[in-house]
Amino acid sequence: MITTSRKWVLCAFFAALNAVLAQITIPIGPVPVNLTHLSTYTAAGLLGARYGAVSQLVYVLLGVIGLPVFSGFAGGPGRIFGPTGGYIVAYIFSAYLSGFLMERLGKKSMKAMAVSIYAGWILTYLFGTLWYCLITGTGFVAALLVCVLPFLAGDCLKTVLSISLIKKLYPAMR
Repeated sequence: MITTSRKWVLCAFFAALNAVLAQITIPIGPVPVNLTHLSTYTAAGLLGARYGAVSQLVYVLLGVIGLPVFSGFAGGPGRIFGPTGGYIVAYIFSAYLSGFLMERLGKKSMKAMAVSIYAGWILTYLFGTLWYCLITGTGFVAALLVCVLPFLAGDCLKTVLSISLIKKLYPAMR
């Protein structure tokens, strides 16, 4: 069992990892490709719903107060209230949802973990795309073509990598 103090340290670690992975970016349009989700879903799998979400909340709050943790070394509330802010805020809720599902479905089955992570992806895509539509005035279908479709293949790879990391690290953490 992971102690509470160790979970808090891991929350800080995953918030910092998000900040690093957010900088590995491919600018393909208004929503850049980055590796932040790798940390988000690995935290959900290793820390569970509550602490996985807390790790993402810490990351978001660090960015909101102005630390340059978002992609492109950006920070400040302007990024949250901009077109990609919904995706950033969604990390908190998708980590919770994925962690919750992994706690219920288990981590022994790759299928159960994939379903858990894909549920988080759907939540992120939905919340972020609706936010993008609201901020930019873009129609939903047009936003899906810009904000979701280009990311699907990479997100599948990040899911496989997250599952691999969880399967390798989870036994060592216990």
